[in-house]
Amino acid sequence: MTNPMVGRRALPALIGTAGVTTTGPARAQAQAPRRASSLPHPTQSPLLTISGKIQATNGDGVAKFDRPMLNTMGSATIVTSTPWHDGPVRFDGVPMAALMEAVRPTGDTVTAFALNDYSVDLPLSDFTRFGVLLATHKDGAPMRVRDQGPLFIIYPFDSALELRTRLYYDRSAWSVVQLIIR
Repeated sequence: MTNPMVGRRALPALIGTAGVTTTGPARAQAQAPRRASSLPHPTQSPLLTISGKIQATNGDGVAKFDRPMLNTMGSATIVTSTPWHDGPVRFDGVPMAALMEAVRPTGDTVTAFALNDYSVDLPLSDFTRFGVLLATHKDGAPMRVRDQGPLFIIYPFDSALELRTRLYYDRSAWSVVQLIIR
């Protein structure tokens, strides 16, 4: 199999896994000094709420993100096999490391909550170690709720044997709506 991850430009400052690629402002954001603690406000219905131990918010101690806000954070692509799909799937979205850089977490664990009440704890270190993605698109199309969307935490399973285990499959929550930093 060829390199399971495709894209345009690597982001070693944010992602330590070779092959996960990113474009857009995520790279500059990773190198920028920490600024004011406020984020822009969503102009559309928020898809994701992040709370807990974060330093950057856009109101009431939480950070809410709509699709346009997520789209401005840079993009990455992972092409990988999963236990839920037949054959390799292309996922596009925001590097979780870039998302965390935006909210400036002070904790070391993220609890992800899905629409179906599924929840899972993920170490923040996974995001840079493996190049974890918050996927918004699958095979080029925006992800819908009935297709595991609109947000899916995805690991590059084909990039390391270690990732092809239940531990990492369980960490790949779909229909994610909330993250709490602990």
